[in-house]
Amino acid sequence: MMVLTANEGKYPPLAITMGCPVGIGPEIILRLFSRGGDETFPVVIGDRGVLHRCADSLGIAVRIVDWQPGEPCQSQALNVLSLSDLGDTLCWGKPTSETGRAMGHYIEEGVRLVQQNQLAGLVTCPISKGALKAGGYRFPGHTEMLAELCQARDYAMMMAGSTLKITLVSIHQALAEVPGAITRESVLRMIGITGRALRDDFAVAQPRLAVAGLNPHAGEDGMFGDEEQRIIAPAVAAARQGGWLVEGPFPPDTIFNKAVAGQFDAVVCMYHDQGLIPFKLLHFSDGVNVTLGLPIVRTSVDHGTAYDIAGKGIADPASLAAAVSMARTIVANRQKL
Repeated sequence: MMVLTANEGKYPPLAITMGCPVGIGPEIILRLFSRGGDETFPVVIGDRGVLHRCADSLGIAVRIVDWQPGEPCQSQALNVLSLSDLGDTLCWGKPTSETGRAMGHYIEEGVRLVQQNQLAGLVTCPISKGALKAGGYRFPGHTEMLAELCQARDYAMMMAGSTLKITLVSIHQALAEVPGAITRESVLRMIGITGRALRDDFAVAQPRLAVAGLNPHAGEDGMFGDEEQRIIAPAVAAARQGGWLVEGPFPPDTIFNKAVAGQFDAVVCMYHDQGLIPFKLLHFSDGVNVTLGLPIVRTSVDHGTAYDIAGKGIADPASLAAAVSMARTIVANRQKL
């Protein structure tokens, strides 16, 4: 079996955090590793025993070796920094407080090692927010936890694919609360974060940004809402004065077609489903969640723990493959800054 070769010395290896030990994280890591390739496979931060049992149950032949910070990665092997020993009593799809503590620890150690330049960047497998809380962590998810660990205040989530990239002014809020979250400052902030990420992380010299409206037909001159006139358009004008190539607000039902056709590099969306529905229509299997505004590189799969299929041998590693590839791209681009 051909696997990814040892690190070529340009920068340290990436890391993949295993995510929830009873979700599909272990399986998609093993499936991606078994595909082989010609680049360094990331170090896995997780539980060696869980990976062994998962490989055995799936019939995947793999040599798993222990890795410690500062050591070179062994070729033809899955290098693992094993931080837990959860035993053989775990049940697929059944998280516990113990698995919650373990997956939180994987993230903490991954961030620490990237900050110390022992690892180049972090690719995260999915976690359970409920198990994370049961494990003693107060964060609602990966993004907030990473932001605090990195002491980052101005951060955001980008959903990135080969044909569409989107960012969100408001994220996990009830629809009734969204209009109140749309302010001139929040729109202007997201335009800036998106533009800087495209420039620095994706090497787009002059990012072309589109901003979606909030209301149907972008308000139709105030007939269906005036947020576009009062808030969004002034934010776009201010961003242009600040040097960004940005247009909008556009009717939400047409702007994504323009972006996919290549007229824009990213779309700044007003709320979660406005951006995620078109994105997942195009990139359901290979979309990547990128955390913007962190001093470290972090990409993630664009799916959850999938407890309903965990351990059944049918999980698709496509999103993980895309997340690893995108992390490599961002690391290389940041090296050039």
